[in-house]
Amino acid sequence: MIPPEVLQLMAQYRAGLEAEMVLLHRLEHLADQQRTASHDADFHLLNVVTDDRDRMMANLVRIEHELKPVRLMLLDRHAEVGELPEFKELIDLHRDAAALVTEIVGYDSDSLGALQEADLARRFAARSLEQGENTLAAYRRVVSPPLTAATLVNRKG
Repeated sequence: MIPPEVLQLMAQYRAGLEAEMVLLHRLEHLADQQRTASHDADFHLLNVVTDDRDRMMANLVRIEHELKPVRLMLLDRHAEVGELPEFKELIDLHRDAAALVTEIVGYDSDSLGALQEADLARRFAARSLEQGENTLAAYRRVVSPPLTAATLVNRKG
């Protein structure tokens, strides 16, 4: 017979994991939006999504902080609950959450890559503009030499 406090811990952990899954699905959607905004160089949308994502992450961290002691207590009692179907469901739910986190990290890698490419393109454009300015300045000096004071030929001639 499983003690009621262990069943209560399992119920509490399930509720927390389900809440985390809801937040992780929202984060997945935000990460996808962030990836799209990064690829499209839509920096306004990127800022909005990043702010939303920061708030979502704060909630996720808060829940995880509350779940950690419950998870540790359940692990301590693994011998009692390890074979229960409810415990196995918790393990599956935990694995689903981990898989979703891995997927979100993949979106983040794509976003980071797009932002790095955009930064390289911006630097290349800035360098090209600078080189173009230098070339035009040199060309202008050749085509339009500066007017100087009267020379010997201009005075006598």
